[in-house]
Amino acid sequence: MIHSLFLVNSSGDIFLEKHWKSVVSRSVCDYFFEAQERASEPENVPPVIPTPHHYLISVLRHRIYFVAVIQSEVPPLFVIEFLHRVVDTFQDYFGVCTEAAIKDNVVVVYELLEEMLDNGFPLATESNILKELIKPPTILRTVVNTITGSTNVGEQLPTGQLSVVPWRRTGVKYTNNEAYFDVVEEIDAIIDKSGSTITAEIQGVIDACVKLTGMPDLTLSFMNPRLLDDVSFHPCVRFKRWEAERILSFIPPDGNFRLLSYHVSSQNLVAIPVYVKHNITFREGSSQGRFELTLGPKQTMGKGVEAVLVSSQLPRGVLNTNLNPTQGTYTFDPVTKLLSWDVGKINPQKLPSLKGSMSLQAGASKPDENPTINIQFKIQQSALSGLKVNRLDMYGEKYKPFKGIKYMTKAGKFQIATR
Repeated sequence: MIHSLFLVNSSGDIFLEKHWKSVVSRSVCDYFFEAQERASEPENVPPVIPTPHHYLISVLRHRIYFVAVIQSEVPPLFVIEFLHRVVDTFQDYFGVCTEAAIKDNVVVVYELLEEMLDNGFPLATESNILKELIKPPTILRTVVNTITGSTNVGEQLPTGQLSVVPWRRTGVKYTNNEAYFDVVEEIDAIIDKSGSTITAEIQGVIDACVKLTGMPDLTLSFMNPRLLDDVSFHPCVRFKRWEAERILSFIPPDGNFRLLSYHVSSQNLVAIPVYVKHNITFREGSSQGRFELTLGPKQTMGKGVEAVLVSSQLPRGVLNTNLNPTQGTYTFDPVTKLLSWDVGKINPQKLPSLKGSMSLQAGASKPDENPTINIQFKIQQSALSGLKVNRLDMYGEKYKPFKGIKYMTKAGKFQIATR
């Protein structure tokens, strides 16, 4: 299935490669680099690129492209899901998934890739199993391995590999038993000039951190489970019970894992949390343009909108800007023409605004189109879809664990058209 894997950094350099069957030349990545040059933004590179003898399937995570080389036709989502699992494993092992972290732990990286794929087919992708096979690197273990010449590979077969619950190891013990669940929603929206919603959808996930002794059996119920109609579950979830009762019943993996991801595309269920009043004008024959922008909260259920960052790619004819923000700071790069305004938290009593003038090239014609405004923000303790956890119950163990639920909404691709 997967013949080779190449890791490409933001500069376009291949800094790591792994081959499972025959060695595939690096020159196959030239097709990927050509597609990268044609893409307007890094995330717009096509995920599947056909070549005369191979298919290149890639994902972009943490500014690193993970490019898999396939010789025969396979379901692309199967490969994409595996690549995401590789990134999640690196992040779980090293804390971060960066080029520096991968290079610093290159031996562990190759050991992990060797266990995750067997002759090109996925084998062990669960974090609990991998941690028994290959111990996570620590400073002490690295020093000992350097002196003794030993490796991080475990000596025994993981106990979970042979059980009906392969995602959970046996004999788990904790002094403090706790289970935390994070409901994180990301809203993608396009708003037209008048403020009407052209398209809006929510991508949501429930991430869990479960540290419970023994073999607990958990059930998680929701106040409004009918919101979840397009759902992807972790293998631990009993799907038949979800279909019958709309209750999540599962024996959880040990540690951090993604319990489910969901998609809400019905526009009447997607509330737009911020509004933008804008006036961006260019006059024919004038070397000055006007820029006015005001932000405000909308449908946030009383929660504060924070970590607000506004960016806009101004036309090439703009030489410089002279703007006055009532809150936060702004920067304008005269080379890339990118305007960034770091607003911070929106105060509903005093709405932040950015007003002033733009200097244009003398004698240049009026720009053909007005810029698009991109907004990033976070809303703590709020799920825009209205999803709410009702209760979490535990069976099979006698202790009482500490339980916690946290909600957060953040912007994905949130764009406002100004023309």
